[in-house]
Amino acid sequence: MATSTSFLEERLDAGALPIAVGDVLAIFLLVTVGVIQHNGVSYLSADPVGWVLTAVPFLIGWLVTAPLLGAYSPGAAESAKSAVPLGVRSWLAATVVGMAIRWTPLFEGGVELTFVAVMLVLGSVALGVWRTLYFKLV
Repeated sequence: MATSTSFLEERLDAGALPIAVGDVLAIFLLVTVGVIQHNGVSYLSADPVGWVLTAVPFLIGWLVTAPLLGAYSPGAAESAKSAVPLGVRSWLAATVVGMAIRWTPLFEGGVELTFVAVMLVLGSVALGVWRTLYFKLV
């Protein structure tokens, strides 16, 4: 019988830690670019809490879904060929979770279909590019 420890052990590889750090930075960068596009650069210093709170639902979504879907499994740490699809499928689920969180009264912003599409596509591209670059540089 599988335990929760063995379940996570199969999905988490310490060798994927640099990828995990880069993933979080890529997600935060994606949200930052969106915040700047909609509010201007001055918003980052005028309302840093609002800026960070914009990213929080997606970071929560990522932290919940990425380990479960194998974004940091041993295969993810071996090559871009496996790391990119694992990251993208995790991002698709993370976006759904992030949007569900944004839909609650706890976070401002709401959920519009175009925003969902933009986050799905640009997040997938951002993580795919980052993960590809990682394996080119390492």
